[in-house]
Amino acid sequence: MSRVVIRTTRLLLAGSVAVLAACGGPPAVEAPGTTPATPALWGDMKPVVSVKELMRDMLDPLSDNIFNAVGTVVTDKGTVDIVPKTDEDWDKIRIGAVTLAEGAYLLKVPRPFAPPGDLNNSTGPNPVELSPDQITEKVRKDPVEWNARIEALRNVALEVMDIVKKKDVDQLWNAGEDLDIACESCHRSYWYPGEDAAFYKRLRDRMDQFREQEQSRGKSR
Repeated sequence: MSRVVIRTTRLLLAGSVAVLAACGGPPAVEAPGTTPATPALWGDMKPVVSVKELMRDMLDPLSDNIFNAVGTVVTDKGTVDIVPKTDEDWDKIRIGAVTLAEGAYLLKVPRPFAPPGDLNNSTGPNPVELSPDQITEKVRKDPVEWNARIEALRNVALEVMDIVKKKDVDQLWNAGEDLDIACESCHRSYWYPGEDAAFYKRLRDRMDQFREQEQSRGKSR
């Protein structure tokens, strides 16, 4: 099956715990006007890698657990459908779905969009990809779209988690298409918007020109 992957998260709630004094004797009394210390249970999220690396090393590989769960293979003897059959097969799909559902919110944690020095394919004439700076500016101008893309990815993951509970193969086919749409839509908006109809027309024209040149060379031999 074809896929582009994918790939976009935030950790959930921060809480606090009260520290109680025990071991007999009266409880300590805070001085008037002071606030009892309540150390945070969870600290601030600190990203380790860029968005590009997060997609490459976490979200993309685990999405394959869903993408590759169903498919069709054409052989000399006909077509064969690949579907989950064992509990282990469904466990693998669940692991992919849970990772996407939780990992998608990591895209909400501010982080660079690419490693230092990686400009994507954003240089030269007619670049098809946006540079990290261009992506950052796009997200800053319209954070609503960025968050909506993340929610779309997460919703598909939640859909797959529910499908795993029911072990519904038919719905799994549809979920794979939904996941591909969620990933590709985000990529086309933020990663390679230059791959539009005009881009593919230029590509076809170049291929036609190359074939004509090869044919001309063959005739001249």
